[in-house]
Amino acid sequence: MQWFKRKVYSKFWEDYIAHFKYSQDQDLRAIRFVVFDTETTGLSTKNDRILSIGCVGIQNLRIKISDQLESYVTQDLFDSSTVKIHGLLKEGSLNKITEAEALQNFLGYIENAVLVAHHAAFDVGMINAGLKRMGLPKLKNKVLDTGVLFQKTKLDLSKPHFSLDELANRFNIPLHDRHTASGDAFITSLLFLKLVSELNKNNTIQLKDLLRNIKRIGLL
Repeated sequence: MQWFKRKVYSKFWEDYIAHFKYSQDQDLRAIRFVVFDTETTGLSTKNDRILSIGCVGIQNLRIKISDQLESYVTQDLFDSSTVKIHGLLKEGSLNKITEAEALQNFLGYIENAVLVAHHAAFDVGMINAGLKRMGLPKLKNKVLDTGVLFQKTKLDLSKPHFSLDELANRFNIPLHDRHTASGDAFITSLLFLKLVSELNKNNTIQLKDLLRNIKRIGLL
């Protein structure tokens, strides 16, 4: 009989999953959130590639400026038509690393933090696609979407989706460095804190409340 053998992964992946040994704290002030954004060659998680990753940490519901990560990825795929959006040339003076190096750095940085992004499914999908190319499983972190959190506030139910620009303007957040990964991560972090403050007005919320399915927002 051939015994089942556990697949062996790289040490950095084993170090990453070791952070999930214990259950997540529910007190929002005790949780480390990492707000992140990816700039990409396009909108296909299958065919496009990550150009840059920007992250900013939040602890005690405050942005921690010293807790940041920014990576620029060498461009194996290049679409000149998207440069006007993200401003990243194939060459240039920026220090770029491989996709594998960028993802390894990302995992080492986020650890077991709760991830936050605007339209998070896309950014998480891009990260997971990169991990798959490395022969690794998907991210294990809990994920929050600021678009969904805005729906939970019930401030505007006129449509199901609002862009980052629309919500930043609503909450008077300056659009500084828009369409750079780090700039968008910082804008999203400000938006996240404003949404949490709004949701906390009438109830003391916990992580499970933010994660709860949108169809059950009446419980907030």
